[in-house]
Amino acid sequence: MSITQHPMEEIFGTLPDGRSVKIYTLTNRNGITVRVMNYGAILVSVHTPDAAGNIADITHGYDTLEGWLGNTNYFGATVGRFGNRIRNGQFELDGISYNLATNNEPGGIPCHLHGGSTGFDKVLWTGKTTGNNRVEFTYRSPDGEEGYPGNLEAKVAYTLTDDNELRWEATGITDAPTIINMVHHPFWNLSGNPTQSIKDHELTIHALHYLPTDEGLIPTGEIAEVKGTPMDFTKPTVIGNRMDADFEPLKIANGYDHCWVLANGDGLRHAARLRDPFSGRIMDLHTNQPAIQFYGGNFLDGSVIGKNGTPYTKHSALCLETEGFPDAPNQPSFPSTVLRPGKIYQHIMSYRFSQG
Repeated sequence: MSITQHPMEEIFGTLPDGRSVKIYTLTNRNGITVRVMNYGAILVSVHTPDAAGNIADITHGYDTLEGWLGNTNYFGATVGRFGNRIRNGQFELDGISYNLATNNEPGGIPCHLHGGSTGFDKVLWTGKTTGNNRVEFTYRSPDGEEGYPGNLEAKVAYTLTDDNELRWEATGITDAPTIINMVHHPFWNLSGNPTQSIKDHELTIHALHYLPTDEGLIPTGEIAEVKGTPMDFTKPTVIGNRMDADFEPLKIANGYDHCWVLANGDGLRHAARLRDPFSGRIMDLHTNQPAIQFYGGNFLDGSVIGKNGTPYTKHSALCLETEGFPDAPNQPSFPSTVLRPGKIYQHIMSYRFSQG
């Protein structure tokens, strides 16, 4: 693995309280440029070449800090403490009940989403370049923030290599038992044209099971087989061929917004592959987490104006978020998302870009 250069650092804007927001640019020798910022530990953009060598941004987002400050779709964000949903914003840990913000209401049923009203995506992290095309962000989440117990020391690192790998790595330590499920939330469109639908993209997910949900998009506790259903992406599948299928789980979620259960194993495993057949761009995703959420951009409706003045319409991008199981604190049969003092939480996502 060869690393090219020190990230470039510059001021991106100023928060209403006067604090400066910094943006960092990472580049490699193959024409990939990645920009990240310390507000929300957000992935601002990823410029990659297509099969013909044309370079374009393949993520949703905004041109200005003001846009990012109003970001309600979590474009590019690091979300936490607990990404995805928690039923009723409530959980019990060691016999103590905790109440979190209920900041989301799919199907009219309140739940806690992505860390609450002011999650990790809406705070200013401390940024530091390490001199090897790597940027580290740190944030101390105090005991009681958004209702979570324990002081949590969180760190997120972005690294870009000459092997065309972008790595997002999150770690956390706590001084009291807490729950944690930090999630990376980029919106991808490999065509490089955000006015084109991702329905033409081919998706592979290495999972034999998924988690059905109720009308509030909370897992029911069942772990269902994908075989014979529109949830089967074990082979490369054109997303649009399945998206409108007459299948109750898709009707409930208005499309794809589900968690797939990845095969058991230690260390990084190949979770998914996304390919745009027209540009030839490919993104391979590896992770050390037990699950992956595939969200098809169902709730984008054109009201959000993004980069270059582009309205982001339905299915103009998708998310592939590796994670612990949603609502795990309330589901004893799910893998635990509890972090205790003396233990280290670690979540790695590796995006590898190619053409073919």
